[in-house]
Amino acid sequence: MPDHPAPPPRERLARASSRARASAAEALQRRRGWWIAAGVFGLVVVLVVLVRLFLVDRLWPETRAQALLDEAAVATAAGRLSTPDGDGARQLYEAALALDPDDVRPRAGLAEVARAAVVQAAAAVEAGRFDDAHAALRLANELSAPREHVDAVTNALRQREAAGAGLDRLVAEAQAAQAAGVLDAGEQSALPLYRRVLALQPDNADALRGREDALASLLEDARRRLREGGLREAADLIARVREYDAGHVDLPDTDARLTEELDALRRRAARSLETGHVERAVAEWRTLLAFDPADARAQRGLHDAGAAYAARAERFARDFNFADADAQLREARALAADSDAVRVAGEHVERSRARHARLGPQLPPAQRRQRVDTLLRQAAAAEARGDLLTPPGDSAYDKIRAARLVAPDDAAVARASSRLLPSARQCFDAGLRANSLARARTCLDAREVLGDAGSAVREARRRLAQRWLAIGDERLGAGNLAGAEAALASARDVDAGVPGHAEFARRLRAASINR
Repeated sequence: MPDHPAPPPRERLARASSRARASAAEALQRRRGWWIAAGVFGLVVVLVVLVRLFLVDRLWPETRAQALLDEAAVATAAGRLSTPDGDGARQLYEAALALDPDDVRPRAGLAEVARAAVVQAAAAVEAGRFDDAHAALRLANELSAPREHVDAVTNALRQREAAGAGLDRLVAEAQAAQAAGVLDAGEQSALPLYRRVLALQPDNADALRGREDALASLLEDARRRLREGGLREAADLIARVREYDAGHVDLPDTDARLTEELDALRRRAARSLETGHVERAVAEWRTLLAFDPADARAQRGLHDAGAAYAARAERFARDFNFADADAQLREARALAADSDAVRVAGEHVERSRARHARLGPQLPPAQRRQRVDTLLRQAAAAEARGDLLTPPGDSAYDKIRAARLVAPDDAAVARASSRLLPSARQCFDAGLRANSLARARTCLDAREVLGDAGSAVREARRRLAQRWLAIGDERLGAGNLAGAEAALASARDVDAGVPGHAEFARRLRAASINR
């Protein structure tokens, strides 16, 4: 075969250059492909994270519960069993349990925390850290750790404390707390410290004498609360004294005084009902039922109060004041739904409503004038008797209100309203001073109906709502969650925008979850 002639050098160089450019283009293309693939992968990762954060955690609560369980397990392993900031194992397991009360895993975790608390307490005893041991034992008891394990560590702690000659120190700390007036406000206050000493040495004279004096101070405080009408607070103090020493010499006398005050409150409630002060009677009966839900006399008193509300409803209906008649019927039915008096009153209100419908929205001028004159004469008679705002249905205020419904633009009605308005303002202020908030609300409603200035009424509503929030805060601090919730509802009913109501509602929800 003939040999092919070799290409010229210039042609060979051109071909080599062309191949190099093609190879570079291919490499660049491959790099672009890798960058595009990496970008797509990164975008997918970001989308997965976003879906995890904004969909999974929000739409599937069990995911959040699992995260809490994982965090709680880590906290348990780290020995962080309970912390005030909510990062302890106990708090995390309880949060998971709140998300799903039927999940058995948080309960098992809490049982593990209880066992870990016993182990921590034992280690603290061995290390001589007695305060830490007491704290760990409290946690173990609160979480229902096995009794035999808790008792074993408790006995070891008691022996180590006694052997360590810590009794004199504990007595000195208790006496210092007692001198500062800190009797029962935590484990470092006087009475808990005396109790620890007496558990180790029951015949310690200094501890016995100190406890006696501290309990006497609590009972004196209970008697002062009784004089001020604080039955619930007094009863709580008496119960605390009985927990420390059921045989204290002053306990029977203070118990007897509490019984006398309860009897006196029953008599006052009955007298309030007899004199037409139904709201006051209801408040007093409810105070008794909060103290003892089985108080038959208080239950009967509320039933009688329902009948009194029913009678009011009938009086309002006779004046064609159906808004107030319906309001009184609601109160009556809430207290005594099965009462014959309440049933009959409802029938009377409906008959009056039908009669008013037959008469039409407007009475003839002559009849309207006659009706207004009659109501104004009745209002003047009630005013002369001093019945300005009570009793409901027969007070000067109720007669003038009925007259305003019949003839809102009548000059004589306007003059009567102006004459009564200062009394309604004084009534409102007196109700606030006496902390009689139901009474203050009635007087506030009277101010509004009688034509008080809008700005003055708004300011009064704000004051009344803030007082209800303050009462709710007191009840929440005392652990009365139902009472606190009722106070919050009353505050919002008076002024839906009262400052602080949202924050108080959050605290109330947190307390309910913890309970």
